[in-house]
Amino acid sequence: MRVFANRAFPVAATGRPNDMLPMNHPANFPILLVDDDPDMLHLLSLRLGAAGYPVTTVESAEQALVLMAARRPALVISDVQLPGRDGHALFHEIRARFPMVPVILLTAHGTIPDAVDAVSRGVHGYLTKPFDGRLLLQKVADALLLSAPVADAAADSGSDAWRSAILSRSAAMEELLVEAQLVARSPATVLICGDSGSGKELLARAVHLASARAAGPFVALNCAAIPESLLESELFGHLKGAYTGATGQRIGLLQAASGGTLFLDEIGDMPLALQAKLLRALQERTVRPLGATQDLPVDLRVIAATHRDLEAAVRDGSFREDLYYRIAVVSLHLPPLSERREDIALLARHFLERHRAQHGSGPEGFAPDALKALALAAWPGNVRQLQNVVEQVCALCTTPLVPLSLVQRALRVPGIDVLSYVEAKERFERNYLVNLLRLTDGNVSDAARLAQRNRTEFYRLLQRHGLVALEFRSQAVSLPGDNGKP
Repeated sequence: MRVFANRAFPVAATGRPNDMLPMNHPANFPILLVDDDPDMLHLLSLRLGAAGYPVTTVESAEQALVLMAARRPALVISDVQLPGRDGHALFHEIRARFPMVPVILLTAHGTIPDAVDAVSRGVHGYLTKPFDGRLLLQKVADALLLSAPVADAAADSGSDAWRSAILSRSAAMEELLVEAQLVARSPATVLICGDSGSGKELLARAVHLASARAAGPFVALNCAAIPESLLESELFGHLKGAYTGATGQRIGLLQAASGGTLFLDEIGDMPLALQAKLLRALQERTVRPLGATQDLPVDLRVIAATHRDLEAAVRDGSFREDLYYRIAVVSLHLPPLSERREDIALLARHFLERHRAQHGSGPEGFAPDALKALALAAWPGNVRQLQNVVEQVCALCTTPLVPLSLVQRALRVPGIDVLSYVEAKERFERNYLVNLLRLTDGNVSDAARLAQRNRTEFYRLLQRHGLVALEFRSQAVSLPGDNGKP
């Protein structure tokens, strides 16, 4: 791998950190070049570097994917003819794993049908070598209009404050956050899909903070946590005397969120009757409190979330189709923790440090085998379960490092010792002999007969494992003249 400006995707050739540059500056759009021709890589690096773009070069599709897993570029420019996986295969992999990254393909053997086919499949540009440098820069500029600036992880920039609550080094999460930042710029309603405990509310807050409504309120409601009889009042509010027990006026959350964002968690559990009223409020941008005769205007953005399959709920009639299309203008899919395992150690250390800060004490870290067990666990409860596990082991730990046994206990999995073949064989043999002696009440003759070994060989096995038959007798008391042999 060759790196222009000495680091992969860091600062531009200007040498100035990214946080000192405007967001649309080329320095904020790192480019990955993929070509097995060193001369072509050098030429492209010079042209793009002179235009201010940070450039990293690799010579194969495999190297490109490894690099992208660590840090997402704003654009990939790849030759079609590559050793191993070719440029078209690389494009398909990028499209599947990093759908927000545009790709430009280069070839010395291009044809018009190839170009048409490539563009129809989503390739942003297709250039035939030799190409004009100005045309290349124009293609790059056009492609980057579709890409978001890539923040410099090494720079202490306030531009990432909107996502500061989300800890991740996962490429899948980085791609999701790029999409979230783009969505935040529009007023579109957003549906966040993901398993319970995966962090849907954190992502919703991040979208709010990245939007033009960041200065307004962020109001959250869990639709599954409020009884059906009270949910309508929570959302729309009520006037005094609207129903029995309504002793005063109450402002609903739709009004409370005006000027900001309303987050409706687990919207898939909302009753059908209330879904119709919510749909009208979203369409008309008005609410009518219980007991009122007039509608009140509201100005808010709605972000909804669910762990349910709403399309299936629409098919079985438990969720309104028109409301689904109203809230799912843009869908963001939050990956489960099992698909972002590179984040587990980062999150576990974060929760541990937070425990120490809150309580003024606690373990200093995790033993290596304990951290490995965390990384390999199933995590059906996702980040919420990981947080609970860390809190439990911190509360019970009495050593500087959290041991494997505490992690296994918190995960409710049996302890598993990873032994060598020789160690496992020795352990099995000793346990086998112990069980035989217990079964025969310490009678060596009976134990040897069950093991189908002669007494002499059996005594040698007992001696090798330090076992004394007398100790397994029901009354392990040495009688005069008893040498422990039956």
